[in-house]
Amino acid sequence: MQKKANLVLEDGSVHPGYVLGSDKNAVGEVVFCTSMTGYQEMLTDPSYAGQILVPTFPLIGNYGINKQDFESAGIRVRGFVVREECTAPSHYLNQRTVQEYLAD
Repeated sequence: MQKKANLVLEDGSVHPGYVLGSDKNAVGEVVFCTSMTGYQEMLTDPSYAGQILVPTFPLIGNYGINKQDFESAGIRVRGFVVREECTAPSHYLNQRTVQEYLAD
């Protein structure tokens, strides 16, 4: 069972959803990325440090997380808002799911 969460914006609007990874509260500027791939690079990109990132592509996690595609050591975003997470990634380099990576 997934834990419920809310994205609350500065104007007071509330967007319900579920936790993916860590269930800590996060505060930050909400930004978006229009790339169709590269979510692992997005998560570890220092330019997104302290921000809540929303990729515009609806499905995240289809090729998993691997050791080769990090932009830096560790997750830099403060939050990650996705439409749908793939729970069964398929790629020969895949080592774990996005959920598993974000939970560490």
